[in-house]
Amino acid sequence: MSADHCAVRIVADDRERAGGVIAELRRLEGVEVEVRRLWTGDFLVAERFVVERKTLGDFARSVIDKRLFRQAARLATAEGRGVLILEGGMQDLIESGLSRESLQGALITVGVFYGLAVLRARDAAETARLLTYLAGQAQQDATGALSRPGYRPKGKRARQLFILQGLPGVGPGRAARLLKHFGSVENVTAASAEDLTAIDGIGETTAGKIRWALEEP
Repeated sequence: MSADHCAVRIVADDRERAGGVIAELRRLEGVEVEVRRLWTGDFLVAERFVVERKTLGDFARSVIDKRLFRQAARLATAEGRGVLILEGGMQDLIESGLSRESLQGALITVGVFYGLAVLRARDAAETARLLTYLAGQAQQDATGALSRPGYRPKGKRARQLFILQGLPGVGPGRAARLLKHFGSVENVTAASAEDLTAIDGIGETTAGKIRWALEEP
């Protein structure tokens, strides 16, 4: 296989060395792997997709301590499409103690409100293959072989406003005021209901609905 014409390129965060995915990627043909520090996500695929990899155990812990929603906000506003890969089997989730309802609520939040693509992998080897498939399809898309339907806001501010308008009771005006007041989507997700009511047009009821959407059930 020609490295110049057929190889796919994946950048891995240097903190992912212990996870096993980098080693698996290096076993695959036609994959160029660069290891360096990434400020958002664990992998950068084809310079277009920012991928966060979580074992199901870590996913459960990040839901419980609310870390997941801060990470989702960063992924959703990164330069590139955000992707979350959940790795592991159901036994890992059972051992974590996270309820099915909390799992479903978290998946709705990251998939619907933050617009992240959520993929599943059994283990590190399958995660590596998913990254490679994603890189390969990105190459096809670049040549026009794949279509990209749907609304895709241009620019970071437009994307931030688009995300905020996915929250209950938040239209364009409230989204703009939220972003102006808090400065980022991440800060909005961390705001308490009392903080949210400081925004013109957001009362206790709307603030409560926003917190309900962002928190685990």
